[in-house]
Amino acid sequence: MASGNPFFDDMRSKPEVIDPPQSEDMMDAGENVNDPASNALKPNVTVSSSVRELLECPVCLNAMYPPIHQCSNGHTLCSGCKPRVHNRCPTCRHELGNIRCLALEKVAASLELPCKYQSFGCMGIYPYYSKLKHESQCTYRPYNCPYAGSECTVIGDIPSLVAHLKDDHKVDMHSGSTFNHRYVKSNPQEVENATWMLTVFSCYGQYFCLHFEAFQLGMAPVYIAFLRFMGDDNEAKNYSYSLEVGGNGRKMIWQGVPRSIRDSHRKVRDSFDGLIIQRNMALFFSGVDRKELKLRVTGRIWKEQ
Repeated sequence: MASGNPFFDDMRSKPEVIDPPQSEDMMDAGENVNDPASNALKPNVTVSSSVRELLECPVCLNAMYPPIHQCSNGHTLCSGCKPRVHNRCPTCRHELGNIRCLALEKVAASLELPCKYQSFGCMGIYPYYSKLKHESQCTYRPYNCPYAGSECTVIGDIPSLVAHLKDDHKVDMHSGSTFNHRYVKSNPQEVENATWMLTVFSCYGQYFCLHFEAFQLGMAPVYIAFLRFMGDDNEAKNYSYSLEVGGNGRKMIWQGVPRSIRDSHRKVRDSFDGLIIQRNMALFFSGVDRKELKLRVTGRIWKEQ
């Protein structure tokens, strides 16, 4: 829906996850938001497009949640946009005041809608006021592409993302729960130009992403290696992994739990949840001349019993 009105410029924003109104007349929307059994697809549940349009804010175009405001002429507006329009109705320009549209709020409370991730497999039907909360936690919601080098915007389920990584990003794909990788950089002094790398491993019927890159930790250049699980966090906790790097008779070992790709690559890296190697140590592991980075990272993945 396009407004064609410059008054609406810069008003569009993402919806907030808002708790349902606390009223005896409105259903309890906080229960079982992710339970497919209690929210199974129900027959004869239809919501006309006209009703959905009534619940759409004319400014941000998002669904409205209490308090829903209206002007004296009956035009409605969401609570998030009310302060942005300086208390003027964006439809008729009358003063908004503090009028609540209680009738529309109760209409919304009577509605049940399908999850927006239905095409990804979620068959649940949810009360209007709990739908947004469910969608923020829905186990069927798509994943972001774990490839961090180009800020890729592709989303999808795990099989489609695996194919995308292989075909579009040309990521190395390996089978097995052990690995032995060598990372070489001709000029390790230029840490900011060190290309980060991603390798995908398939084992235990799952996919894992091994990241290796250089970044600045304060003023110190460091390298980091860590593993991410292509799935949700509750599944990631079923696995552990170890990483080992060394040379010249010394070695460093890291053991941890892979992070879900629900956590962004940057979030994992900036939490230092992985094997961190200072540049001087990395060069020491690389050989006596210290003119070229030659790191061999070995590791394994296992499933906890």
